[in-house]
Amino acid sequence: MIIQNNVPGKAYNTFGLNSQLSKLIVLDDRKDLAYLRPYLQEHPSWILGGGSNILIEDNLNKPVVRVNLKGIQVIKDNEDHVLVSVMAGENWHELVLWSLGQDYGGLENLSLIPGRCGAAPMQNIGAYGIELKDVLHTVHAYHIEQGLELSFHNQECGLGYRTSNFKTKWKGQYLITEIVLRLTKIGHHVINTSYGAIEKELAHKGITEPTIKDVSNVVCEIRKRKLPDPEIIGNAGSFFKNPIIERKQLVALQEKNKEVPFYEVDSDNIKIPAAWLIDQCGWKGKVVGGTGTHKNQPLVLVNHGTATGSEIYALSEEIKVSVASRFGIELEREVNVWSKQ
Repeated sequence: MIIQNNVPGKAYNTFGLNSQLSKLIVLDDRKDLAYLRPYLQEHPSWILGGGSNILIEDNLNKPVVRVNLKGIQVIKDNEDHVLVSVMAGENWHELVLWSLGQDYGGLENLSLIPGRCGAAPMQNIGAYGIELKDVLHTVHAYHIEQGLELSFHNQECGLGYRTSNFKTKWKGQYLITEIVLRLTKIGHHVINTSYGAIEKELAHKGITEPTIKDVSNVVCEIRKRKLPDPEIIGNAGSFFKNPIIERKQLVALQEKNKEVPFYEVDSDNIKIPAAWLIDQCGWKGKVVGGTGTHKNQPLVLVNHGTATGSEIYALSEEIKVSVASRFGIELEREVNVWSKQ
């Protein structure tokens, strides 16, 4: 375990914000959880993974714990699937590449999602028709008050659209140490190409019977076109969730906006692309001081190099107000906001 004081935060968040971290604790050994516990009990802390889904609004007085636990191993191997144990500090996309190298299926649609594996169940990460809940078997998490490492099966985690019990009712109670995934073996893969532009891209390449590697390659190409690289321009990916509304609200919306795109969630609910709503309000590519929205994807808020966390947060508030005023739809942030208090 490494403890540092007064650490510049720029290297620890993909927005590239240089907010000061009063104390940074790096956890790289599970054995150190016992030493960490009394400190966490006395000083409630932020838990940091890859920093790809956070907005640090200001300098942080509370300690930041970076989970750097490493390791990937197969713990069960059947004819049709494997259970893979992944430590929380592993990089998500590197895990996807590892699974493809072993010809294990289930993660290909989740390629190129930034961040670390411990954060994946917090958000129930998802993309192109697949969510973590579709492959998650178990989460191992350290209960800070009890000083025990507990296990939660998929159904116990309260996984929903970009949410979980770890993010809501259990917030601040646990530190996720390990996840276990159930992945398919060759001959048992379920290829999912129905969402977004995957089928179109495969057809363009002349691929009629795609492998899991084909799907991953196409997803990576699509994401690189749509989303800016944080190494070039600071961002945290999609800043807002796609709002889910009742079907009757869609009917009312279509009376004034016949072209509104939507996806059916179930018989009663509809998902509206937040990017379309934001674009219709005139925000696409708009620059506001040191921040703004990306020129190709209005759902992505960016740091043009001089933005502060407070400035980005203020812009997100303006966008929320404008969408609510025009469409009567309340946007919800997908990005977690870390404030000074």
